Amino acid sequence: MSFFTDLAHQYIDGEWKAGSGSWDIIDFNPYDGEKLASVTVATADEVDQAYRAAQRAQREWAATNPYVRRGVFERALRIVEEREEEITEGIIAELGGTRLKAAFELHLTKEFLREAVHLALRPEGRIVPSAEDGKENRVYRVPAGVVGVISPFNFPLFLSMKTVAPALALGNAVVLKPHQNAPVIGGSLLAKIFEDAGLPAGLLNVVITDIAEIGDALLEHPVPSVISFTGSDRVGRHVATVCAAHFKRSILEMGGNSALIVLDDADIDYAVDAAVFSRYVHQGQVCMAANRILVDRAVRAEFTEKFVAKVAGLTVGDPADPATHIGPLINSSQADAISAVVDQAVAAGATALLHGRTEGNLVAPSVLTDLPADSPVLHQEIFGPVALLLPFDGEDEAVRIANDTPYGLSGAVHTGDVERGVALAKRIETGMIHINDGTVHDEAIVPFGGEKNSGLGRLNGESTVDAFTTQKWISVQHGRSRFPF
Repeated sequence: MSFFTDLAHQYIDGEWKAGSGSWDIIDFNPYDGEKLASVTVATADEVDQAYRAAQRAQREWAATNPYVRRGVFERALRIVEEREEEITEGIIAELGGTRLKAAFELHLTKEFLREAVHLALRPEGRIVPSAEDGKENRVYRVPAGVVGVISPFNFPLFLSMKTVAPALALGNAVVLKPHQNAPVIGGSLLAKIFEDAGLPAGLLNVVITDIAEIGDALLEHPVPSVISFTGSDRVGRHVATVCAAHFKRSILEMGGNSALIVLDDADIDYAVDAAVFSRYVHQGQVCMAANRILVDRAVRAEFTEKFVAKVAGLTVGDPADPATHIGPLINSSQADAISAVVDQAVAAGATALLHGRTEGNLVAPSVLTDLPADSPVLHQEIFGPVALLLPFDGEDEAVRIANDTPYGLSGAVHTGDVERGVALAKRIETGMIHINDGTVHDEAIVPFGGEKNSGLGRLNGESTVDAFTTQKWISVQHGRSRFPF
């Protein structure tokens, strides 16, 4: 596809160029194995070029009238809307996303671009009282400077955009490294969108590369003051450690092991619909996915029967087919890993109500129950189409099971009594939780982030302003201070 070959380049200081590394990243279609493009990796020297270009461009950009900056994001939004079908086909081809998934990702991308339009005008200063006569304390919001962004493969357009666009709108420059499995949709596509929207050269740089080539150069470089990372908690722990050693702010959105809790007074049919979507959207490759579905024993039989029937009816196959619910996992390593998780859980005593087969990168849905209390799968993130059904007796046990995980990203509670649900939700150790809804949500003005191993910091709305700006105190003495010597 020319869409991919045209964009299979590094984008540094406003120029499209080949990397100078010694090997290529091959971009494959995960469904049929078609080679979409190849990209010669960027080196540490090219990472340095990108950061230096960002540093040079950022000073003038920060001084640009925010109404002028705002216009870039208005144009970027129109470009995404005009090219929506082409981008949809790109999401299907590079990510194995279904048409439903592509529409969902594009909707979120456009929502966050709309918010970036407003963010350009959001930072406001304050006048703070002083204990000293004649003194005026001014507190300014100023851009953090240069932001390094590392984005994942699952929702790469959206998750790159939700950091890149706000950071730019607030007066920063950005160096973006997309995931190797999503170099175009998560990387160079954004460069093209903003180039066509009139963003000045140097403000957004995209380096397609790998740690095997650059090591920690992206993290350790002296120019960026903030690193925004989305990915696994294993890699996120390393990112946080390196950032701390170099006195950089890190914003981390990592994995999850979310619980969707079905109480005894829930609308069972509705809860089933919410649970199936929350677990199986984009093949379960979603950090907020409902890994564990907790069901009160009083409604366990009814819920289980309806849940298994609905999951069994999901169509697995070509993501380009509008009838497909479950497309391929991103690569064979992920497919093999998910198959192994199911096989190991069953061997250790779990019951497979559905045991999905694996063909290539297509992994059919599995539903497991009766898991032993010490089963490792209960405590890990499952990045694939596998649901765990766990019974509980009463709210206290539901809370104990839900909190028995090193993660705390999302969750949901289904009940006929909203305030009962809210009271229970307050007891769950998670950054986000939803009453009578699914677990997979993101809204542009609501704080997004996790607890425990699910992340550090928050994004969206005012939280984004906090993440990508810093405060500067300037005092003015209109009279005369008295000094002791």
